[in-house]
Amino acid sequence: MRKLFPTALELVYDNYQFLAIGYSASEHASDCIASLAVSPKGVALSFYYGSTLPDPHGLLLGSGTQNRFVRLSSAASLAEPGVAALIRAAIAQARTPLPATGRGRTIVKSVSAKQRPRRIPVK
Repeated sequence: MRKLFPTALELVYDNYQFLAIGYSASEHASDCIASLAVSPKGVALSFYYGSTLPDPHGLLLGSGTQNRFVRLSSAASLAEPGVAALIRAAIAQARTPLPATGRGRTIVKSVSAKQRPRRIPVK
């Protein structure tokens, strides 16, 4: 992801169900173009404004009014033509464009001590 978004800020934050690593032009999560959402179930590539992305291959999952995601089986999934097209479209429609030059940095946004404990999957 760092190779795909070399100038982006890498926002690392924890929420109830996921560890998220977002790629953004600013420190605001709402400016994230794409995020990796990591959970015990696997890794997804999440698009903050995915509901407005063109998806001719029908790859996007989710039914919310804004966010959509693609499940990733491996890092190589990022190079698949349909996924790469979604990433390009997300970059093109970003509300705050990424800097043309420079190098991004990693920012840990929050790790909440008040969070409810994660549910342990029942097997």
